[in-house]
Amino acid sequence: MCLHTISFWHHTVENNMDNNTLPSDYTQWLAEIKQRVAQARHKAVLAVNTELVCLYWQIGREILERQAQQGWGSKVIDRLGRDLREAFPDMKGFSRANLMYMRAFAETWTDFEFVQQAVGQLPWGHNVLIITRLKSADERLFYVQKALSEHWSRTTLEVQIKNNLHQRLPDIYSTLAQETLKDPYLFDFLGLGEDAQEREIEDALVRHVTRFLLELGSGFAYIGRQYRLEVNGDEFFIDLLFYHTRLKSYVVVELKATAFKPEHAGQLNFYLAAVDAQLKADDDNPTIGLLLCRTQNRLVAEYALSGIDKPIGVAEYELVRHLPENLQSSLPTVGQLEAELGDFELGD
Repeated sequence: MCLHTISFWHHTVENNMDNNTLPSDYTQWLAEIKQRVAQARHKAVLAVNTELVCLYWQIGREILERQAQQGWGSKVIDRLGRDLREAFPDMKGFSRANLMYMRAFAETWTDFEFVQQAVGQLPWGHNVLIITRLKSADERLFYVQKALSEHWSRTTLEVQIKNNLHQRLPDIYSTLAQETLKDPYLFDFLGLGEDAQEREIEDALVRHVTRFLLELGSGFAYIGRQYRLEVNGDEFFIDLLFYHTRLKSYVVVELKATAFKPEHAGQLNFYLAAVDAQLKADDDNPTIGLLLCRTQNRLVAEYALSGIDKPIGVAEYELVRHLPENLQSSLPTVGQLEAELGDFELGD
């Protein structure tokens, strides 16, 4: 290689190094792009929310019109709900109760333009709260306007309705945009679940737990994930449902990404009772519940057995173990579950 060629090569490398150096305004530019992305996502979420609310209004309006013209009753609504759930299994908005809310929604707000421009900006949960808790048209309109102008969350809206805000007019601020991002009807409509990032973590954890239980080879048979139960017209979804062939029992698995809360035990017991009532055969044993909760430092895993005299005891975020000794040998121990899931990573 001649001297001229070597000199040219060094000059090219130096230029490339200079070209790869971040410009001085890069940090500011990145911040501006991130802000634009956040704004665009927010606009997209609000637009999709409006489409969902308008869709629900249209369905409700058609139910009203067809009932008036054809005179059919609740059996058609039940059939419609079943057919829509079969066609769109990832959407949770087609229970009988929610179809009746759609009907009431369309009956309450007859002006579709108002739906598009006003109540369509509120999450569906807000709208259900307004039409079910308030009887006066003026009161409903008042809370719609306040929820929009003050950016109320659903919890704040519920509290203000309960406290008769329209008679006191306090000054309250909240985050409607964040509430919209959490609205389960919206994200089910999009096919993303309650929150895309949280759903990704949940999906990975569910896959991990499912694989672990099945690989134990102790009799777990997989039934389904987000297993749907309908109780008195309302829908509920079990995280994981198994059947244990040796114990002849259904096994309900509930996963919580947070520390244990007392309401988790109540929810689990409700699922156990519902499975016993709807799925358990006469010769099956009572349904077993497994609750997995992640605390700040470790995983709390505990069994509860439907039909055992309790309540579940809670102390220092630890559950009292209630599984009878004659069943413990057929199920993974709390220690095994903690060891398996304590080091759980998203990519597992």
